[in-house]
Amino acid sequence: MKGPILVVLAAGVGSRYGGLKQMDKFGKNGEVLLDYSVFDALRGGFEKAVFIIRHDIEKDFREIVLARMEGKVKYELAFQELDTLIPQAVYAEAKKLGRTKPWGTAHALLCAADKLDAPFAVLNADDFYGQEAFAAIGKFLSEPDLKDSAIVPYRLEPTLSPQGTVARGVCEIKDDYLVSVEELLAIEKKNGEIFNTASDGTRQILPADSWVSMNFWGFPVSVIPHFRKYFEDFIALSARELKSECYLPKAADWLIKKGFTRIRALKTASEWFGVTYKEDRDAAVKRLNELTAQGVYPSPLWK
Repeated sequence: MKGPILVVLAAGVGSRYGGLKQMDKFGKNGEVLLDYSVFDALRGGFEKAVFIIRHDIEKDFREIVLARMEGKVKYELAFQELDTLIPQAVYAEAKKLGRTKPWGTAHALLCAADKLDAPFAVLNADDFYGQEAFAAIGKFLSEPDLKDSAIVPYRLEPTLSPQGTVARGVCEIKDDYLVSVEELLAIEKKNGEIFNTASDGTRQILPADSWVSMNFWGFPVSVIPHFRKYFEDFIALSARELKSECYLPKAADWLIKKGFTRIRALKTASEWFGVTYKEDRDAAVKRLNELTAQGVYPSPLWK
């Protein structure tokens, strides 16, 4: 039986961060955040990694990220571009309308579909998820005859940024299974209150201990055709919307509602941290230094 595959979403443009987060160096030896995810994935039983990037960052990605992993990590590259998997007429119209960015995280996953022949986890390149999370999802994805999917959820409050709003998939979980996930795009904390502000100005109060998706999912290969169907429907409905994106949490919610898979919630003690804004960087560097000093990670990471 093949070990699970780690799919890393690394094609983002980092508009709020002001640069390419996936190649910003956080460790003392030049490690980027995804280095720690790959390291933890190997400890959790994963066999290889698939990095989804753009062609225009390939050279830098190879030099800054992959060079340290050579000979230590099995990996493949997949590419997400504006025209990848998009009908020519749709692509031409999107370009004419002024679209410049690809179609979101569900689109990114489909860009790597031809490299996935075993159960896989998918996550963001610019987030830190923690060793316990990888151990849990690695064990789950190694179950024989896997049919269910999985999410590693995190408590809402520790995932907020003091610098501004964040997007989170707010989860409803019952009996350790995901019932629904609602993508909220402008969550913040002010005056001791956590809330999301909708596009029409409506404010929704959120409990601090709400479970949220940080885009750490696990799937059997059998779900890929369903993802394709969901993305085809999305393109048919939303291709003319300049900033529309096909989000993994929305796709996962659709999979549940359609009965195509059940999604088990793997609740762990893992901490999450990330860098939505440039000002979040110092806290991430400090925490990685602490974890390294505690012996959770070696330094350099790839010896």
